[in-house]
Amino acid sequence: MTTPEGTEFDVVVIGGGPGGYATALYGASAGLSVAVVEKDKVGGTCLHRGCIPAKELLETAAVFRTVSGAQEFGIQSEQPTVDFAVSQARKQKVVDQLHRGLIGLMKGRKITTFAGTGMLLPGSAVRVDAPDGTSTELQATDIVLASGSVPRTIPGFDVDGQTILTSDEVLDLDRLPPSLAVIGGGAIGCEFASMFADLGSQVTVLEALPTILPGCDGDVVAVVGRAFRKRGIVVHTGVQVSGHRPRADNGTTVLFGDGQSVAVDAVVVAVGRRPLTDGLLAGGTGVQVSERGFVVVDQYQRTTVPGVWAVGDVVATPQLAHVGFAEGIVVVRSILGEPVAPVNYATVPWAIYCQPEVAFAGLTEEAANAAGIDIVVQKDPFGGNSRARILGDTDGLVKIVAERMPDGRCGRILGVHMAGPWVTEQLGQGYLAVNWEATPDEVAQFIQPHPTLSEAFGETVLALTGRGLHVG
Repeated sequence: MTTPEGTEFDVVVIGGGPGGYATALYGASAGLSVAVVEKDKVGGTCLHRGCIPAKELLETAAVFRTVSGAQEFGIQSEQPTVDFAVSQARKQKVVDQLHRGLIGLMKGRKITTFAGTGMLLPGSAVRVDAPDGTSTELQATDIVLASGSVPRTIPGFDVDGQTILTSDEVLDLDRLPPSLAVIGGGAIGCEFASMFADLGSQVTVLEALPTILPGCDGDVVAVVGRAFRKRGIVVHTGVQVSGHRPRADNGTTVLFGDGQSVAVDAVVVAVGRRPLTDGLLAGGTGVQVSERGFVVVDQYQRTTVPGVWAVGDVVATPQLAHVGFAEGIVVVRSILGEPVAPVNYATVPWAIYCQPEVAFAGLTEEAANAAGIDIVVQKDPFGGNSRARILGDTDGLVKIVAERMPDGRCGRILGVHMAGPWVTEQLGQGYLAVNWEATPDEVAQFIQPHPTLSEAFGETVLALTGRGLHVG
């Protein structure tokens, strides 16, 4: 084992994904000396095999959908076709540009990057096993575990990269499968289903739970369900997948439910992700890992060992890149001894990029009722919104859940739920309202520009004050 100079740092981060690189960037901006250990490429799953490439291909699907419907606007053109190899090349170009930008940003902040697999050792040191077989031991006052996650698989569906795919492989396809089954109707599954359907594939979604998008508000789920049916996406909920029978033509027949089956050209397994802790901890570190494989932390991201922290998908918090960002900031501020508020996971913003898009923060109507909270609910469909009419994209609604005060007036806004055009870009003010425990009377003073999609939120809030304009 070599011990070259430059192996002592204030902070060593194992993992260069969103949680890891955010911790490093924030720490370096505060003057800490920081090292990042990354076995693949900085940016992690989000940049290279998740958020960014998936959303780029979803945007490709949106462009195709727009061009296909251009005649409605008086634009005459032939029916478009998809050259998926070109789409993939553009996706990779976007990823590569962002990757180079991140590398430059880290170098600019003097963050040292070690290529290899990092392992926490007893005594709070980190061993880096490089691709060339050499090892380096790093010392740091604080160590942050940010090794991320990998796709979960299911028995009987061995991933081959051709017929059986996870989110990793599906983003590298060079052709569009004519038909496919998506196992899992959560956020990832619905995004893939929406994308492939828009690009011309026949899609079947198989979800074990009673509804797609579990955890979303029921009215939002209903909007997405109607839109999926309208576009020919077949959805089966409350069904278990039991296996598949490969066909000679490289396709397969998926078996599910009570003797049901569907013949497809490809299967996308989208049943969530598991924490990647394989080889992360040497014996005797004292870091506790849960039965589900997550590193155990407190509300300030501290593990059971002083000076060792964990952020991102390796801990049992929402597997969202921006949650990893926020957790990294909590860690650095804690290391610096600055005042810090832990992440409030009950109010984090969620964004799902299927068509129609979904965005929400805070309690759903169902969750509020289950908690015994007396609530007021107000909804505004996008069908009455001027900008949505101009865009020709009116499927969806804004729904706000607020507490009901003893005098009948609305108190805090508890949840904001949206489905419709570009709602992922509209959630900001709704998230602020929920996070700051604002009331409709306070938020209704915000002037919404006209005509905009964001007026739907403003109209819904105004209606909750008891005096709406177009709503209520």
